Amino acid sequence: MLNDEWKQSLEVRGTINAISDGDFDLISNGCLTDEEKIFVFGSNLAGRHGKGAALFAKKYCGAIQGQGEGLQGRSYAIPTKDWKIQTLPLVLIKIHVLKFREFAINRSDLTFEVTPIGCGLAGYAPAEIAPFFKDCPRNVELPSVFIKVLNG
Repeated sequence: MLNDEWKQSLEVRGTINAISDGDFDLISNGCLTDEEKIFVFGSNLAGRHGKGAALFAKKYCGAIQGQGEGLQGRSYAIPTKDWKIQTLPLVLIKIHVLKFREFAINRSDLTFEVTPIGCGLAGYAPAEIAPFFKDCPRNVELPSVFIKVLNG
């Protein structure tokens, strides 16, 4: 049963569409049980994984407190906020997404499960963020809200 504190939806098929504050063990409820999947979440450059998908990544996927970008355990952080926890401009988020895309291309042995980064605590709409993920390799699984935008 879903914890009421999880304010936004999730697809139990493995793609997390949005995660808000709260504490819910998605692993025991059928999500992210595949050891090969890497949970991709929006972060801040300070690596303070205290809310949303970042908190989930810290609790369940090995995200490291103080590391704001890159591979961490079974997670990968893409910055959407700065060192002072202020939302980054879209142009900077795009640069971080492109860095992630290159990483995913070079790590074709892994499957990356992307959350709708930038669309929760950072406050952007999927239509603003999803285009940055266009042309990602096959080992990158996008959330349905991004797929809808990309498919027009």
